[in-house]
Amino acid sequence: MKGDKFIERAFKMAGYGIKKGQSPFGAVIVKDDKIIAQAHNTVFSDGDITAHAEINAIKLACKKLKTIDLSGCHIYSSTEPCPMCLSAIHWAKIDVVVYATTIGDASEYGFNEMLISNQTLKKIGNLNLLIVGNFYRGKGLKLFEKWSKKNEKTY
Repeated sequence: MKGDKFIERAFKMAGYGIKKGQSPFGAVIVKDDKIIAQAHNTVFSDGDITAHAEINAIKLACKKLKTIDLSGCHIYSSTEPCPMCLSAIHWAKIDVVVYATTIGDASEYGFNEMLISNQTLKKIGNLNLLIVGNFYRGKGLKLFEKWSKKNEKTY
């Protein structure tokens, strides 16, 4: 699948967040094979539980494109978007979600995740969205390992 460089960029954003004392999550929004926005999780630095990487990237993309309609965009995420983030992705009309590690993986590393997969949410919400999971999952797991060695906090 095309998108290797974009998932790698999401990993870089997650790594940057780890260095800043944040959780190991990064996201990149792409349109026409160009990066429109990239972000990492800023929950702790912002004191905002909603400051997930995907939400931060969506805000940046909307601002850059001067629209709330991100049709034609793809989002690459280091970890499967949580239900809040998938809802925002849906409302922004992003067409494709690509992620590496799963919500279950995040839970195993101590995050208080709602264990509802994106595929389940897609089905029960009747979402018109392509979801590609476990894309470079091994590399994504290395981010969790790096982060856990620092004994960082979860939420």
